[in-house]
Amino acid sequence: MIRSAVPADVPAIHAMIRELAEYERALEHARATEEQLHDALFCEHPAVFALIAEADTESDPVGFALWFRNFSTWTGTHGVYLEDLYVRPSARGAGHGKELLSALAGICVERGYERFEWWVLDWNDPSIGFYRSLGAEPMKDWTVFRMSGEPLRALASVNAA
Repeated sequence: MIRSAVPADVPAIHAMIRELAEYERALEHARATEEQLHDALFCEHPAVFALIAEADTESDPVGFALWFRNFSTWTGTHGVYLEDLYVRPSARGAGHGKELLSALAGICVERGYERFEWWVLDWNDPSIGFYRSLGAEPMKDWTVFRMSGEPLRALASVNAA
């Protein structure tokens, strides 16, 4: 079953984010706190949202999808950007990942959003195969850029003087 996250889900979401970060070999970068997640997801005007996957046999969530709206200047419409998708290893193969993605695709269709996008690590062959099996295509000719830390602060200070 897929449902929207509620405040009581924050500890499980936090734990699964850390599990995902460990799988992606980047646990030291997963610094978000439960309080930060709660504030982001359940503030008066949230900009980020989460879906929860539950299994009939489990009392705790078995997976989650954390997403936010983006916008395409080319289509003139919003879209969904999937920040994280995670299903706990014990629950994999039962269709929870596909159900989470289907729910997000449904949000796109229902709201008239034309794009549903996410990143996947290039070494994560099981996920890449899964996404391709659903009809998702890698974005060729595009490279992801990120700026953080000192370069971000340096660039921000250019017009601050």
